[in-house]
Amino acid sequence: MASESSFDIVSDFDHQELVNAVDQAMREIQTRYDLKDTKTTLDLSKTELLIGTDTEMTLRAVRDILETKALRRQLSLKIFDYGKPEDISGGRVRQAVALRKGINSELAKKIAKMIRDQFPKIQPRIQGETLRVVSKSRDELQAVIKFLKEQEGQIDAPLQVTNYR
Repeated sequence: MASESSFDIVSDFDHQELVNAVDQAMREIQTRYDLKDTKTTLDLSKTELLIGTDTEMTLRAVRDILETKALRRQLSLKIFDYGKPEDISGGRVRQAVALRKGINSELAKKIAKMIRDQFPKIQPRIQGETLRVVSKSRDELQAVIKFLKEQEGQIDAPLQVTNYR
């Protein structure tokens, strides 16, 4: 009897890389001529990022800088879930950006269905915020990994493969 092989599908990001990207973005904002006097703030917590600035135009510029710095640090832009910009006191604008981490049950079901439809012999199992994919054939598991990379545009979360055994 052959032993089973498996891997886990997770949605995670390196928080330290995000901290570095936010720090680099703040440095650029403080030195750029068009953004220097806007009193822009980037407040990062474990689950969200708050952007505060003067106008919606500068908010778009700050978002562009932040996304550029995140891409340079190999962070997916899918981790950012932008909320609606809201007006705060003093004519300023604030936007909350939720940070996506983990696979929610709805997305896990969607990915499991995609895998089952394409590969009937493979068993995807939802385990909390991860999705374990099990098969007797390592070649089929490699095919699933390749399939997931091809379908990356249809999935609205950054996916990584871990614990390949």
